[in-house]
Amino acid sequence: MAAWQHERVSFPTADTLAAIANDALAACGATPLGSGPHAARSPITGHTIGGVAATVDASTAVQRSAEAFTVWRTTPAPVRGELIRRLGEQLRLHKADLARLVQLEAGKIESEALGEVQEMIDICDFAVGLSRQLTGLTIASERPGHRLMETWHPLGPTLVITAFNFPVAVWSWNTALAIVCGNPVIWKPSELTPLTALAANALFQTAAAGMDVPANLSQVVLGDGSVGAELVAHDGVAIVSATGSTAMGRKVGPVVAARFGRSILELGGNNAAIVAPSADIELVVRGVTFAAAGTAGQRCTSLRRLITHRSRLDEVVSRLSTAYASLPVGSPLEQSTLVGPLVTTASLDRMLAAIATATTDGGSVVAGGTRELTDVAPDAAYVRPAIVNMPSQTAIVAEETFAPILYVLTYDDFDEAVALQNGVPQGLASSIFTTDLREAEKFMSAAGSDCGIANVNIGPSGAEIGGAFGGEKSTGGGRESGSDAWKGYMRRATNTINYSNSLPLAQGVEFG
Repeated sequence: MAAWQHERVSFPTADTLAAIANDALAACGATPLGSGPHAARSPITGHTIGGVAATVDASTAVQRSAEAFTVWRTTPAPVRGELIRRLGEQLRLHKADLARLVQLEAGKIESEALGEVQEMIDICDFAVGLSRQLTGLTIASERPGHRLMETWHPLGPTLVITAFNFPVAVWSWNTALAIVCGNPVIWKPSELTPLTALAANALFQTAAAGMDVPANLSQVVLGDGSVGAELVAHDGVAIVSATGSTAMGRKVGPVVAARFGRSILELGGNNAAIVAPSADIELVVRGVTFAAAGTAGQRCTSLRRLITHRSRLDEVVSRLSTAYASLPVGSPLEQSTLVGPLVTTASLDRMLAAIATATTDGGSVVAGGTRELTDVAPDAAYVRPAIVNMPSQTAIVAEETFAPILYVLTYDDFDEAVALQNGVPQGLASSIFTTDLREAEKFMSAAGSDCGIANVNIGPSGAEIGGAFGGEKSTGGGRESGSDAWKGYMRRATNTINYSNSLPLAQGVEFG
């Protein structure tokens, strides 16, 4: 029975969840649950649903990846693109199966889980086209009879470290580009989402079957933080693309830099939206509610700060409070649910502690912030998204709490709003709701938002793969996915070719 054909129940037993997981794993060609050392847990109930067998160890994975690199780096890029095209076809065939595993392990509602797999399909399409467009430059030489150019070459084994909240999409962003650029991939997924990793990698192996590609082009290494640390420190890993908290990035970045490796860091976000006097209130309510409450506030681009013009404060808070009260909170397996669980009860504890600190700082909770469904799911972490009015941008507001808390601040003039937006350590995503063209343009200018993403009349959440994704400051500065992010997975060589019979030196230098 396919995963999506199971009877829908609000809070299934661990056995029912395990059965759903096994159906999806089998459909993707992955090994079913067993009694392995790596626990598979579902935030839907908070229970462990089975075990996963041990995978390859870190040092062996790097050795195998290095061997694959010697073959893959000389494989023509369009051939590498064909592999990613085949991966995209597998994802299309098994979109529902993989999405169901995302629901089980990350707690996403069905629409968001399906959207995550669609994002994988989209990046495969992007990468296939890219495989025929890895272009360099031809540059005018100052020396007669010479040609100057830049070429791009594969860099080497690429380590992809992913977080629980986008357990497969972020892997695909990196893997699709790394593979077409000529690099093998080692995947260290979150300890909370081993099943999605094994299923996605099984689809990759199916795509590779029948093609003349080296073994171990894509590998999964399961384990705790010590396994990730071993991979990060390994000299054989050329690129480390790590997604997670700023605290994690502070550990990863210096280690990679010390051995002169390359890092692509996608770290914390503390994203804001400005509501201007001219804002369309309908856009504000819809955009803010999804950005702040969607995925239970567990996106790096989730909206955490709402900077509202004082003249619009009462209207905005009233409309949002009404919208929040109507949000169905519950099992993500139910079609009617819009807000699923936090991934762990520890996440809930951090959320409640942050709200307590905010109230101590003078804030007032105007909506939500209460635990729900403890009678039917006592081991899970369901909570109603919170709205907290704040008198100022205190330390807790400037800190990212990975949960659905929306802090509301006020401003009187545009420059004050931008200063509040930029006045936090993180610099991932931002937005403004305005119909004033001058405000919109200034917000996106060098004098406006200091984030990697700056949107107008939509929330900060919901990026498309066509644009490079990432942020500044303590968000890490990395870029993944579209645009020219492929350059992060390659090395650049400057080449000079002399097709003359003389040897003039640059800058008019004469020697002898």
